[in-house]
Amino acid sequence: MRSDTPCNDSWTFAEGFDPAWIAAPLQGQAVELPHTAVELPMSYFDETSYQRPFTYQRVIAWEDRFEGQEVALAFEGAMADAVVWVNGQEVVRHRDGYTPFEARLTGHLRRGDNLVTVRIDGSENPEIPPFGGQIDYLTYAGIYREVSLRVTAPLWIRIVKIETLEPLAERKAVRARVWLGGEGQGARIAARIVGPDGEEVARAEVEASGGEARVAFDGLEGLRLWRPQDPALHTLELTLTSEAGEDRLATRFGFREARFTPEGFRLNGEPLKLMGLNRHQSFPYSGYAQGRRSQERDAEILKWDLGCNTVRTSHYPQSRDFLNRCDEIGLLVFEEIPGWQHIGGVEWKAESVLNVRRMVERDWNHPSIVLWGVRINESQDDHDFYLETNRVAHELDATRQTGGVRFITESELLEDVYTLNDFILGDFENPLSNRPRTALRSRRETTGLPRPVPYLITEYNGHMFPTKAWDQEQRQAEHAIRHLEVLNAAFGDSEIAGAIGWCFFDYNTHKDFGSGDRICHHGVATIFREPKFAAHAYASQRDPAERVVLQPVTFYARGERNIGGVLPLVVLTNCDEVELRYGDGLRKRVGPDRERFPHLPHAPVVIDHRHFSAGEMGLWGMSWEDCEIVGYLGGEEVARRRYVADPLPTTLEVAPDALTLNAGSRDEVRVIVRALDQAGNVLPFLQDAVRIEVEGPARLIGPGTAYLAGGTTGFWLRAMGGTGPVRVQLTTDRFAPVQLELNAE
Repeated sequence: MRSDTPCNDSWTFAEGFDPAWIAAPLQGQAVELPHTAVELPMSYFDETSYQRPFTYQRVIAWEDRFEGQEVALAFEGAMADAVVWVNGQEVVRHRDGYTPFEARLTGHLRRGDNLVTVRIDGSENPEIPPFGGQIDYLTYAGIYREVSLRVTAPLWIRIVKIETLEPLAERKAVRARVWLGGEGQGARIAARIVGPDGEEVARAEVEASGGEARVAFDGLEGLRLWRPQDPALHTLELTLTSEAGEDRLATRFGFREARFTPEGFRLNGEPLKLMGLNRHQSFPYSGYAQGRRSQERDAEILKWDLGCNTVRTSHYPQSRDFLNRCDEIGLLVFEEIPGWQHIGGVEWKAESVLNVRRMVERDWNHPSIVLWGVRINESQDDHDFYLETNRVAHELDATRQTGGVRFITESELLEDVYTLNDFILGDFENPLSNRPRTALRSRRETTGLPRPVPYLITEYNGHMFPTKAWDQEQRQAEHAIRHLEVLNAAFGDSEIAGAIGWCFFDYNTHKDFGSGDRICHHGVATIFREPKFAAHAYASQRDPAERVVLQPVTFYARGERNIGGVLPLVVLTNCDEVELRYGDGLRKRVGPDRERFPHLPHAPVVIDHRHFSAGEMGLWGMSWEDCEIVGYLGGEEVARRRYVADPLPTTLEVAPDALTLNAGSRDEVRVIVRALDQAGNVLPFLQDAVRIEVEGPARLIGPGTAYLAGGTTGFWLRAMGGTGPVRVQLTTDRFAPVQLELNAE
């Protein structure tokens, strides 16, 4: 019977690599996985510090259950060039930092202790994508995803591909192709489909031959479709029996049809405008090395907090935990191969084609994935190379379309969908440009094609208008407006399938990019995933029945803006009307700005001198008054925000994402810290130090002192394997100490 046992503890780690370590016990540091080889500071670091070899080692003690079985170590991801030895013998090399690989232990194990040695080379090897040029993100070295020990019968289920035929038909069909590993006779597969509520939908039994089997289910009725609002997941359970023994594997899938057309995107036959953000998989300090909870939480923030329906995994395949959560909550995914502008030589291209195969074979059963990215992000055309990446993707998976992200216009279209990074909105600031302020170009202009083709915007804004959480209020408002302008243009053009903005959160990067601090402040959220004002441009587009959004884009101070005052005041909201109440008696009620944003589901309210005279809110030198902003739906008050004229540090808010840690999985919990005034608003220019002390079976990721930036900061706590209470004390020079208690269980 198959067993998959986590193998994330008891590793020894050392910097560098010596061939003598391959077969000899390593003297190094005890570490747990996921692990980053070099824990970088938040900013101003040397990114070359991890661009070198490192060594990991672990002992696998012989167990009687290994006898006559197939045994392998399954690595979910290691950056970037990995070689694995078992008892001094090389068993596998994997030159891709983003997809899983297996080290087959069968035939190399002996009774007693078995030494597994892993060399990780974090060098930017020009023969391995995405390397060879400059890249605007970091590729942190280490075994940064989980490892498991898999034990199966000598004949086992290696991989399964599930296709739902005509998913919109009343009577549905499923085809499963099952590939086997190893050797054995008399192989037979029993299969059954289990519905979202645990009910059996169908069962079948087939013979396997030639190392594979094909299972067919027909005439399935009464099944729920996978939809963003109801992501119904079914499970295919397979049991393989043979003379060699038994193996079982369960795989989730969904019934859904996703098609990009020249008239937009359709999901299950219904038009759906895609609205989303690009996501890197990095975290402060730990780099790539965070586990399931952190991956899942990013998907949840995108879907539930920001109201997105789409994410692009820029610019590489991301954790299965992230994709699994997208499946579960109904977040659509555009997944792409590793790369950033540069195309290498023959060996590099061959590795990139392998990346397409690895990505598709790993992820073809995820219903959330609606598009394969088979072109290097923002690269130039390369006919033969991209003909092959498309061929491989289509050969492996005929159910999904392909896309290839470019920023050049009139690019050769070999994919099914013309996917474009359109940064034209920043061009009006170029003194050499004579184009007026333009949110998006037309499909005809960018493709250069006389015929209509499926068309998707995959980046905008970002480096054209980087904005820090503590930047001046006018820049914050412009940041939000730019995101709204692109969304408005996308919603107003039926030829555009949707728009995916750059990007979800700020991220660490190479010296060649960002603000000189090794951070690209391109996100609508901070590096801790705390929303900037622009994040609410997305959140406010959701149905108010799901959640009412009322976010004024203001720090509310008379002297923060040029000249002074808070007008024009942009309120990001899905309310029908907004009333501004200033001082004791001034009241003005204003509706959404449909003149400027006619196509958005929910246009912002813009309060300006059309509604207030120059002196109504007081002039420079006059007393500044308190304010309330009230949101209405159908004439009824549904939300209220209060601002005070004399904000003072009143509360240190400490907000964990959860109060429990899974002790057995090296779980992490994010904690956000906010400095609030007496009205509960963040104090954006408070920059105090926050000292963090942790007691119990958890540790702090990063340094023990964090600094407020934009009035907030954050940190992650990682479970250390033990159970019991975890006590966190936060102290500052200004606020009373705050104690937080979690539980590892």
